[in-house]
Amino acid sequence: MRKASALIATAGLLIAVLTGCSSPSSTNGDCEPKAKDGAASKLVSVKGDEGSAPKVTFPTPVKTDTTQRKVIDEGTGPGVTKGQKVKVELSAYNGTTGKPIQQSKYDGSDAASFVLNDSTIAGLVKGLICAKEGSRVAVVVAPDDAFGPQGGNAQIGVGKDDSMVFVVDIVKTYLPRANGEPQSVAADLPAVVLAKNGEPGITVPSSEPPKKLEVGVLKKGDGATVKEGDTVTVHYTGVVWETKEVFDSSWKRNAPAEFVAADGSKTQGGVIPGFADALIGKKVGSQIIAVIPPDQGYGDKAQGTIPAGSTLIFVVDILGIG
Repeated sequence: MRKASALIATAGLLIAVLTGCSSPSSTNGDCEPKAKDGAASKLVSVKGDEGSAPKVTFPTPVKTDTTQRKVIDEGTGPGVTKGQKVKVELSAYNGTTGKPIQQSKYDGSDAASFVLNDSTIAGLVKGLICAKEGSRVAVVVAPDDAFGPQGGNAQIGVGKDDSMVFVVDIVKTYLPRANGEPQSVAADLPAVVLAKNGEPGITVPSSEPPKKLEVGVLKKGDGATVKEGDTVTVHYTGVVWETKEVFDSSWKRNAPAEFVAADGSKTQGGVIPGFADALIGKKVGSQIIAVIPPDQGYGDKAQGTIPAGSTLIFVVDILGIG
């Protein structure tokens, strides 16, 4: 299966920099806000409707020792948590000089997708935890939560002592894990047990693997239906039937993956045929198990740690489309 790209190509330098950072973060998986409104965030004035380019003003320099956030417009639905994927439009500024760093076009053409995890700068994670889909949020990021620990970032003109100011529109949120109704599956399929965070453990039967594609629905979601060619965000774990070894897991990376639900030999960004067939027709919020024979996987060619002729098992949480 082809690896998901780490970044949407149109996200630009800023998002590449923000999501390539390894600043420490104290956020966790619950929905307790990690940043509150304060003296610094109150200095940020934002005018304009959510969904259009904001007019952002603030006196310089904006100084703060703690990351702060102010909700300009509040959306609906549950607040986002660490490890969750979001799609945003944003405007970013150097809080010391007031110089703009980047602004989205606010027409959907360059909306950026990223995961709120330890690979994203700590201040942006703190500022967005518990924000809701449809919200517009102003975040003032303290230097220690931005690029201070790395001595600044010359690529985007941020020094080690500079704060950053973001105005973020949360366009879309993706499920953190499958939330559908549990279902019964065929007894001859591998058994699945979920950890507290939703990561699956897979027990492979001692029997011979099936010769044809088998798909079971472990949880039945009620979201949008995956169609061929859709870009789908998923969490997954893959196991080789014959060796009973995990060969890949998005859960281990603490970041869901994005694929195109189509045959990768014919469509850029696509996947092995059996994986695509297992996804198509399923709904967002579902968790599925797919047993994929070699002729719908990698066939007689080895692929990394996957031996030639392997039968593959995937447990997949379908988190969102687009």
